[in-house]
Amino acid sequence: MHSIKSLQHITRRNYICVAFCILISSLYVLIMTSVLAATTHSVAQQLHWKNIERKGTDQAVYFHAWGGDAQINAYIQWVAQQVKEKYQINLQHVKLSDTSEAVSRVLAEKSANNNSQGNVDLVWINGANFSTMAQHSLLLKGWADKLPNFRLTDPLNNPAVTLDFGVPTQGMESPWGQASLTFYYDRIATLKPPQDLNELLTWTKKNPGRFSYPKPPDFLGLSFLKYALVVLHQENVNTLEDKKSTILNGESHPDPLYAPTTSANIEEVLQPLWTFLDNLHPNLWRKGKHFMQTGVEMRRLVDDTELSLAFTFSGPEIPAAVKRYDLPQSIRSYAMADGSLSNTHFVGIPYNASHAESAQLVANFLLSPQAQAYKQQAEVWGDKTVLIASRLTAEQQNLFKTQKPHPSALSFNSITRTLSEPHPSWVKAITLGWQQRYGVTR
Repeated sequence: MHSIKSLQHITRRNYICVAFCILISSLYVLIMTSVLAATTHSVAQQLHWKNIERKGTDQAVYFHAWGGDAQINAYIQWVAQQVKEKYQINLQHVKLSDTSEAVSRVLAEKSANNNSQGNVDLVWINGANFSTMAQHSLLLKGWADKLPNFRLTDPLNNPAVTLDFGVPTQGMESPWGQASLTFYYDRIATLKPPQDLNELLTWTKKNPGRFSYPKPPDFLGLSFLKYALVVLHQENVNTLEDKKSTILNGESHPDPLYAPTTSANIEEVLQPLWTFLDNLHPNLWRKGKHFMQTGVEMRRLVDDTELSLAFTFSGPEIPAAVKRYDLPQSIRSYAMADGSLSNTHFVGIPYNASHAESAQLVANFLLSPQAQAYKQQAEVWGDKTVLIASRLTAEQQNLFKTQKPHPSALSFNSITRTLSEPHPSWVKAITLGWQQRYGVTR
């Protein structure tokens, strides 16, 4: 009997041992399979990039980008020098007054069945222009997330690099930088600038003719209008508590500002903006009967002391302009307390680019710690990096250390609240509505 029990005990122990060995073996196979898959994927990525480097070296890249700022233009020239040395790439900056020019060119090429010899290799893009190009299948797909430096943006924990005004980029764009709406004023002309949208209206009544904005479709003018719309929309939603719960929390009724426009909601959503502008325009430069064309013209009016208050989407542009004597030494920058409109900007490659591989090499360099750190320097451009510090080595992090900022520069961490860009479809709605109401005779 004792022998039978001992045998049963040994059998159970053997069974447990066998089961344990099977479990360990299974785990080992699973781990090795994962390691092998990761290794295979890594090798495939390396081979893919080697192929991109082989095909993209010693080519031309026609980079279509806004050319309205001397500081940004100089940075692009620096990039051209770097990629020339690194890849023998001849980067040509095709200066645009508006990104829609590049969009129209690619669309025309597609209509003419030019599907492989396009004139645009790389384009600086975001927002409505991205939405348009994506909608018409004008962009190369699935390349951006394969760039070696893309991992430095930590995309899993940083969704801003994979969303453009809330629209998924799906590998069609590579992030390049981040920017926020920044206001600046002449402290000799005004000691207490307005701190929010409501104060802005009051300030313009007390200081008539000392503020204005570029008319749409200028990017900067539209940025001001979107800032006003988002703030007014939030105030309206907060006032109507029932509407707030319906719009913001109801799954079937999302906030209309962050969804495509509909014929039914355009007038309702935009009406607070038109009401605000009706009150604001009589207080503006030239009584709101004439509007400047560009942000550069607005900055020039500040320098000529015609305006005391203005704004930019590139905060570091201000100290750079002061250093160049394009603005007075008395200029100071600040952020509105009710929020700063902010977004990530990208570069895209048209589907028919003649030098797609070369464009990818340039885009990857734009994401390098070297290029991002240099771009972030206030005296260079000051555009905020899209790289995440935890993804960088200690040596790479040291590249981003800055010196004492210029007195006219935006103070560190002065932006306490950011405002997300509305859905791209609202750009067209705002532009058409503005032109119908204020632009016919302007």
